[in-house]
Parts: sequence; structure tokens; C-alpha cells
Amino acid sequence: MIRGFEVVIGIETHAQLSTHSKIFSGASTAFGAAANTQASPVDLALPGTLPVANRGAVERAIRFGLAVGARIAPVSIFARKNYFYPDLPKGYQISQYETPVVQGGVVEFFVGDAARRVQLTRAHLEEDAGKSLHGFGDADWSGIDLNRAGTPLLEIVSEPDLRSSAEAVEYARALHALVVWLGICDGNMQEGSFRCDANVSVRRPGAPLGTRREIKNLNSFRFLAQAIDAEVQWQIDLIEDGGTVRQATVLFDPERGETREMRSKEDAHDYRYFPDPDLPPLAIPAEWIERVRAAMPELPRHRAERFQHDLGLSAYDAAMMTQTIGVAGYFEAVAAASGQPKLAANWIMGEVARRLNTSGASEIALPAPTLAALIGRVADRTISNNAARQLFDVLWDEGGDVDALIDARGLRQVADSGELERIVDEVIAANAKSVAEFRAGKDKAFNALVGQAMKASKGKADPGAVAALLKEKLG
Repeated sequence: MIRGFEVVIGIETHAQLSTHSKIFSGASTAFGAAANTQASPVDLALPGTLPVANRGAVERAIRFGLAVGARIAPVSIFARKNYFYPDLPKGYQISQYETPVVQGGVVEFFVGDAARRVQLTRAHLEEDAGKSLHGFGDADWSGIDLNRAGTPLLEIVSEPDLRSSAEAVEYARALHALVVWLGICDGNMQEGSFRCDANVSVRRPGAPLGTRREIKNLNSFRFLAQAIDAEVQWQIDLIEDGGTVRQATVLFDPERGETREMRSKEDAHDYRYFPDPDLPPLAIPAEWIERVRAAMPELPRHRAERFQHDLGLSAYDAAMMTQTIGVAGYFEAVAAASGQPKLAANWIMGEVARRLNTSGASEIALPAPTLAALIGRVADRTISNNAARQLFDVLWDEGGDVDALIDARGLRQVADSGELERIVDEVIAANAKSVAEFRAGKDKAFNALVGQAMKASKGKADPGAVAALLKEKLG
């Protein structure tokens, strides 16, 4: 709730499918080629050319539908969506309208530690348009690059179930992780492989849905959050000033932090959808669906359930360990080698995530057996958590053997009970004031005594053992 208004958000996501060729032609989908070198006669809409559906694109749509528990339509229809843009040479886009290939489904995710579910309306196959390029030469020419024209997309449409920018971002992250996990999309947002449109409206609690405005082509999670927040504030300001929100398509300007209207929003009838006469109905027999199902990887939710049941992780930890297929595999390897699944999850969510975030890397640099060995030395109290964190960065940056580094840096904890008792006795004798305060019921005084003992041991004592011995001696 913001200033007495409920926010209502639905997300339309365009996931570029990972086929080598386009959805209706044999032209390449490789990114980065010189302009207009990957546009076939079909993509250019030359007279006499006919589209042929890409089987691989259909199979990827089936895979997604199975993953979200949707209905796979046994027969779906390709339709023409009619509009004119310079980068759309046919004058229409081939999409699906009344009968999409994927119908319904659910995406599950966490916002903090709260579980959320968002219903999907549909996911349909369609072709991408080309791209307008501006700023050529002294005359500031504009041009058209049709390399993307005909690139296969799966447009995934959610119900308006989201109620904040934070929820929208976590939903988008979960969807992104899923399509990459399934191998149907590379998820590269900078290259436009995964981009979101956000439909945003506001209303007073209990009122009918407000008029929505669609924010187009958001290609980062940060921009998605910023754009939604800016749009919500704009709509609330307008309504409180006595204005009325008008249905529109808007763009987000990240430099100014505001949304700007592009055009009034079209309704479905404005596109004059009708079945494409050049493409027959798309028939998907049950045997094809079952073949795809049999070849599916273990899904994130099933792997998370296994982590909970077999390894004792909480629902939240299991969800974090299955955010990507790479993290899930790494976690399993560390947990198996260390025998410490909870500690493995903690280190991956903590130190590993920290290094990935600060470096911007996507691959974990530290081999799983090395992290497992480090965790093992924490678990058997050879080293403290603080010492382990020091070693972690060295191992990440330079590699090395865990035990050799522990010895070289003198990080082994004091294990000799007599030495530990000597340190504790000296601390008690030297800190009579803190001892008296502790016996008077001041807990902070006890923490101060533990700190003095750790200092005396140069950080090598086990804090738990120190605390236990202090309590024993102080009564």
C-alpha cells in the first residue's frame, strides 16, 4: 500500500528462444552480426515466400509449459497482429492470440523469506521485429537492421497478481532463472534475450482495477523496479490532483527516473488479429509432450524439495540453492564433500554471493572441493569463522591448499585444554571489574571477558569453548 493506494502489476516477458535459426526461416539468430546480414527473404517478406514453423521453438515452449504446470494446447493457432512500424517489413507480426500454445501455469518465488505464487495467463510463440538505428553520418540518418526480424520469442503473460516493485522484480528473477535452467533462453538481458513489459495501475482498496499503463522494454531488474516505482508515484500524484489515468504505452527514462508516454495504448481489436493463412494449425500430439517431459531436467522446485527432505534445508535455503542450475550443482558438490549441507548453504548465500556481487562474475571461481575443505575445518573447529573468512578470499583469488594455508598463516585454533584454561584464568584475574559486573547480572560484561580471552589468544581460541569455560569458572 502506498499513500492509501493498492498497486496492481502484471508482467509480460519476452524470452528469446535458444534456437540457432529463426522461428519461420532458416536465418541465423546469432547476436552481433553486421546489420542486415542475417535477414532471409522470409524475414524481409519478399513476394512468394512462405513461413515454416521451427520445431525447436515449439519444443522449447512445451518445455516451459510443463515446467510451470500449464496446459499444452493440442492445437494452437498462429495469427497475424497487424500494425505498421518501419522495422516490421510484412506490416504484421506473426503471433498467437485466441489459442496460445501454453495456457495457465504458476511461477513460485520468495520475497525475502515470504513465499509467493503468481498465476500465468498464457505463454505464446511469436516472432520479433527488427530494430531502428539512429544517428548515421553528418545528416543524422536513421536506418533499419532486420537481423532480429523473425527471432523466436516466447511471450509469457502473468495475471495482475503482483503488488509492489519488489514482488515484480523477484517474479522476474524467478522466471529468468527458470528459462535459463530449462535451457530454452540464454537470459542475456543486455543483448535483449530477456526483457519485460510492466502493466501498472493503482486503486483504492476494494475498488475496481484502475486504468493500466504499460512500461515497455525493461532489460534489467534494477530498471524494472525503478520504472514501476516512478510510474506508481506518477499515477498517484495525478489522481490526487484530480486527474484521470489514461491507458497508454510508456517508456522509462533511467537518467531522469521517470516514465514518458509514447502513444495511447492499443486494445486487441486495434491489431485486427486473424489466423495466418500461410501457417496451418500447430498440432502437438500427446506423444510429443511425453517425449519432452522425459527429457526435462530436474525442475528447481523438485530439487528444492529434495534438498529439504534429504539434506534438511529450510524452504528458504532450498529455494536460494536452486536459483540457478549452476548454484544447485555447486551446492550439492560442496554439501556432499563436506558433509555439512547447512554450512554449505550459508557459505554460498554469504561469502560466495558477496564475491559474485562485488566482481560482477557469473561463474564461481572457488572449486567446490576447496570450499568443502574450508567448511570442514570450521566444522571440526580447526579454525574459527573469522579465520575461515580470511582464507576464503585468499583461496578465491589465488587458490591453494586449505590445510597448508592454515599452517602457513598460523590460524589453527587453540585446542590444548590446558593452554585455554591458562588464558581464561589470566583474563579473570586481570579483569576483576568485568567479573563483578557479570556476577551482578550484566551480560555485556561477559561478552567483554570473551573478547579479552580471544585477544589474548590472538584470535586462535574457539569462542564457544572460551565462553563455556568462563561460565564454568565464574559460576
